[in-house]
Amino acid sequence: MGHPARHGPGDRFHAPRDGAPQLIRIVEGVSGRVPMRSTLRMRFSYGRVVPWVHKHEGRTVAVAGPDSVWFDTEAEAYGKSLTTYSDFTVAPGERIAFTISWEPSHKEPPALPEPEQSLQATEDFWREWVEHCTYHGPYREAVIRSLITLKALTYAPTGGIVAAPTTSLPEDIGGVRNWDYRYTWLRDAAITLSSLLRTGYREEARAWREWLLRAVAGDPENLQIMYGIAGERELGEAELDWLPGYEGSAPVRVGNGAAHQLQLDVYGEVTEALHLGHMTGLARNDYASLLQLKLIRYLEKHWQEPDEGIWEVRGPRRHFVHSKVMAWVAVDRTIKLIESGDADGPLERWRELRDEIHRDVCEKGYDKERNTFTQSYGSKELDASLLLIPQMGFLPPDDKRVIGTIEAIQRELSTEDGFILRYPTEGESEGVDGLPGDEGAFLACSFWMADDLAMIGRVDEARKLFEKLLSLRNDLGLLAEEWDPRLQRQVGNFPQAFSHVPLIDTALRLTASGAYGG
Repeated sequence: MGHPARHGPGDRFHAPRDGAPQLIRIVEGVSGRVPMRSTLRMRFSYGRVVPWVHKHEGRTVAVAGPDSVWFDTEAEAYGKSLTTYSDFTVAPGERIAFTISWEPSHKEPPALPEPEQSLQATEDFWREWVEHCTYHGPYREAVIRSLITLKALTYAPTGGIVAAPTTSLPEDIGGVRNWDYRYTWLRDAAITLSSLLRTGYREEARAWREWLLRAVAGDPENLQIMYGIAGERELGEAELDWLPGYEGSAPVRVGNGAAHQLQLDVYGEVTEALHLGHMTGLARNDYASLLQLKLIRYLEKHWQEPDEGIWEVRGPRRHFVHSKVMAWVAVDRTIKLIESGDADGPLERWRELRDEIHRDVCEKGYDKERNTFTQSYGSKELDASLLLIPQMGFLPPDDKRVIGTIEAIQRELSTEDGFILRYPTEGESEGVDGLPGDEGAFLACSFWMADDLAMIGRVDEARKLFEKLLSLRNDLGLLAEEWDPRLQRQVGNFPQAFSHVPLIDTALRLTASGAYGG
């Protein structure tokens, strides 16, 4: 019978003219006559509520409380065992569409879907959007796919960028490291913004900056590390004990209790993103400059405090070296803003602050005997976030302390297949994150390593690592958060912005250095 059928590129969310979110699936016959079955099992409230399913003017609708889902297809639909089925046969050249549309249950039914028109509109939109990419190097296919992913993770009405569209896909299969990533982390969104700006996408950058200003509002002293996609602040964490979890990985969590952690590095990432927007000609926004000054005034008082750091540890607060480095970045970029004449501030005082932070990190976060920076002050352990030291300009790539740190991380935090762990989960660091179990290699850290290797002149090694990372992508070019070297599979929430951003950045660096094959 040959290749039976394929799902067309219309299998994605699409908002029609009346605004109702839709998921459209188009099945196309390629060869032979193939009997097929569609199975739709609709549940609400994270699987706990069975809706009332009935027919309305020839359409199937499921209703529960405030929600309704409308199911439309040319195939005959019938109900059995609390499930909606459609049996059909597809022949060569035939296309049969299936659409579900969400609408508040008290409103009128959503408009009938137009699958083929929606598919064409979707293809037209993405083809036009991709044309704006300014990167034309040898890794363009991978960069374009990652850019599309970042754009798709952006909530168009507000400009908020989610870390991932999923919750509780485990970092450790069968374990408890399961988190809800359907929120806008300032860190993840800021680095996403940086990648978009570097590849020519200013409109997305402008929309995110507006989102940031609305979310922070007039209260930068109480900056949260994450918000809802519209800027919501209350993200209370709960466990859904009626769900078994992905491959038995429980608990399943909704909300995120890390929202109110102190993570000083966020100030650096946000300031770096605002600085890059300024440098790439993003239209000036006076409140953005004012916000940046307010953030530095807060850091001036609090940079010496311990925090939970970039990895959101749920153990005790520590003086994480990466957090201090990013505090330095925040002050440094703000000094540059003032020096450009686009803001006013206590320039000399903040230059002294920048020097003080730099000196503090080099004295307390550096192990002279091993020639490496460490995870936190007084610690002997390493942390892959230290790979960002040269990338942020804290020290030049040829500094012996930078080279020593890169080589130490490569030696002590590499998996057998050459990917990089965030930090040890045994030894001194056992319990640093307050959680049992292990995790896979963190893909962002592995891209950072490739970046650093290129920066210190080991470009062939950097290219090989980068292309090995590209080979981990699935058939759609997507990456999760981590790679499990034992199970040889991706793990964690998916797709993950924090993996696709450094993919883009590393491709740009390798292209600039000429470090690519072919």
